Amino acid sequence: MRIVIIGSTGQFGTDLTKALRGEHEVVGLTHRDVEVSDYNSCVRLKDYHPDIIVNTAAFHKVDQCEDEPLKAFSVNALGARNVTAVSRELEAVDVLISTDYVFDGSKNRPYGENDVPSPINTYGISKLAGELFTRQNPKHYIVRVASLFGAAGSSGKGGNFVETMIAKAKKGEPINVVDDMWMSPTYTRDSAVAVESMIRAKLPYGVYHATNNGCCTWFEFAKEILKLAGLKPVLKPIKTGQSPGKARRPSFSALRSVKLQKHGILIREWTEALSNYLAEKGHLNKDQE
Repeated sequence: MRIVIIGSTGQFGTDLTKALRGEHEVVGLTHRDVEVSDYNSCVRLKDYHPDIIVNTAAFHKVDQCEDEPLKAFSVNALGARNVTAVSRELEAVDVLISTDYVFDGSKNRPYGENDVPSPINTYGISKLAGELFTRQNPKHYIVRVASLFGAAGSSGKGGNFVETMIAKAKKGEPINVVDDMWMSPTYTRDSAVAVESMIRAKLPYGVYHATNNGCCTWFEFAKEILKLAGLKPVLKPIKTGQSPGKARRPSFSALRSVKLQKHGILIREWTEALSNYLAEKGHLNKDQE
């Protein structure tokens, strides 16, 4: 199959490109190649005659989305609509990468695919709108991921949480991390492999969660990162109210991959994935190897 990946050099797109290239013909497109918020730009996707279009493009600076809602909706909602319109014309499968932030966090336990979204910030609302547009193509996969860390780093955020913690620790800076916000740390390599498995197995169309198994608070995540890296900075737990941020964030946005497990696609524990990532990046303490 010929698969076009929009955002192929991003943190998730990079690993997805690697995961798909073995079995499929992959065309990687960057922001310079296609601007999802511009329908005329998306029409160029037809030139590649794809069987599948994967849209990883997103404006995901959560606080900035509150200041720039028009941009958030242009990329996350209208962008998804444009890609969906083109994919329908081509009769191609439309794959949208979405987020845990479509949930409000009130459930206080991991969300499954059948839980009803109720976003509480502009980013989450714009991504949910993108999901709804994507459903207009009957041949669609909506894949929700969360709290990503990958070797390529997030181009829009200047790295990822893991790298930020290690950089601060090596500089000897004290680190404050929220301990009342739960999520699912997810290695982009594992999510990418899950998406490739979905496509290869031709799973039923619909919504899937593709995060590493298990969940923790951001403080617990930071603690595990520093332990595995053999670093011992001053690490202090704080409450969400003590952390600056314009956007409201769900206090519990962890996901669980109910449907993938049902189809025999298992994603490992986040702690094991983190150890593998740190080894890949050369951060793993030799005592942990």
